[in-house]
Amino acid sequence: MRSTDIVTSFLKNDDKILLLKRSEQVKSMKNLWAGVSGILEKNETPLSRAKNEIFEEAGINEEQIALLKSVDEIKIISPQYKDHQWNVFPFLFKTNSTKINLNWENSEFVWIKPTEIVNYKTVPDLDKILSNLL
Repeated sequence: MRSTDIVTSFLKNDDKILLLKRSEQVKSMKNLWAGVSGILEKNETPLSRAKNEIFEEAGINEEQIALLKSVDEIKIISPQYKDHQWNVFPFLFKTNSTKINLNWENSEFVWIKPTEIVNYKTVPDLDKILSNLL
């Protein structure tokens, strides 16, 4: 079975979290809601990749976020991809900024209460990843 290491970060502002809708232009999971996510590259720590992705995808720099929690890697099997496993490194960050500047990877964003995640068509097991961080 093939596997891909990715980071998924949630940004928290007061009692809400940020979800991003993946665009038509991305390679996988098009039009599904997700946290701020990206593939972990060689010689890179999950935390540094998470911070880079937050800046690239949401326009929020490292000085505007504070790490609240991280949990051990979560392995997810996605029905869209045969014989493939996603190794997800989850993070929860606090931010005081609600201004989001999306790049091409996402088409929309929304700030929601964590319980509202069930109302969105998300990447596989996003609710499980979030519940492990809260």
